[in-house]
Amino acid sequence: MRLRAAAIVLAVCLCCGAAAQQVDSREPDERTRIILDVTRVNLLFTVTDKRGRFVTNLAKDDFLIREGKRDQKILEFVAETDLPLRLAILVDTSNSVRDRFKFIQEAAIEFIKSVVRPEQDRAAVVSFDTAAELQADLTSDVERLEGTIRALRPGGGTSLYDAIFFACRDKLLQDQPRHKFRRAMVILSDGEDNQSRYSRDQALEMAQKADVVIYTISTNNTGAAIDGDKVLKYLSSETGGATFFPFRVEDLSQSFENIANELRHQYNILYRPEPLRTDGSYQEVEVKVKERKGLMVRARKGYYSPRL
Repeated sequence: MRLRAAAIVLAVCLCCGAAAQQVDSREPDERTRIILDVTRVNLLFTVTDKRGRFVTNLAKDDFLIREGKRDQKILEFVAETDLPLRLAILVDTSNSVRDRFKFIQEAAIEFIKSVVRPEQDRAAVVSFDTAAELQADLTSDVERLEGTIRALRPGGGTSLYDAIFFACRDKLLQDQPRHKFRRAMVILSDGEDNQSRYSRDQALEMAQKADVVIYTISTNNTGAAIDGDKVLKYLSSETGGATFFPFRVEDLSQSFENIANELRHQYNILYRPEPLRTDGSYQEVEVKVKERKGLMVRARKGYYSPRL
């Protein structure tokens, strides 16, 4: 029995003309629908050697895809290079980061300058305190993005998960088809949340549905482990990203260069899950390089099956 594509409710409803736009709180079934093919799973990932150098000469038969305990048949395979980037910069503007807010601003600006290519890439800025707000829509104008970030001021609670959900659903999914763009999110925060409507796992699920890799930059410079750092690590690990704990903005220069290189050197694999589950459950996925020791794959760890 053939399964059809399911309609996944996504939001595209923002007021036009405002510099800062608060996230629309209407329920998903009131919003625009985007049709996605739920009978196939798309995986973008990178492969590096022991020295961290990107390995870009692998072929389809070099990889093994396993969902649960079952090997999967690869339907399509492409070695992608230099894909246009779609980025979301999430800036914590809550009271809890007031002491390190200048660091957050400078780190966000440094990331944009290091990664965004004006002719190819687009980035959006979303701030979050008591509510998540779109400060700059997807644009390749680096100066505009920088000016937007410098104008931000801290105050209020923290709605980190709402910001992730909104940025993935309403912004990073805009440009289609999905496999023609590399989507990533950089979160600058202490990882705390006390205001969100959505949960951590709901935010993560939306990021996984949008094929978004999350990189997190912690504001914790105490050297002691805090609960927020665990949240940041979890979000990054589950989406194939990384977490950074810098003391100074200067410590991030090499990290940003590494992120830029990683986003532009990846493989794309597409497979049809066997068996296909349609109950909305989470499916673990593992990507391995066969018969090549010492190679590390960075990929998301799974996806949520559709409900049909």
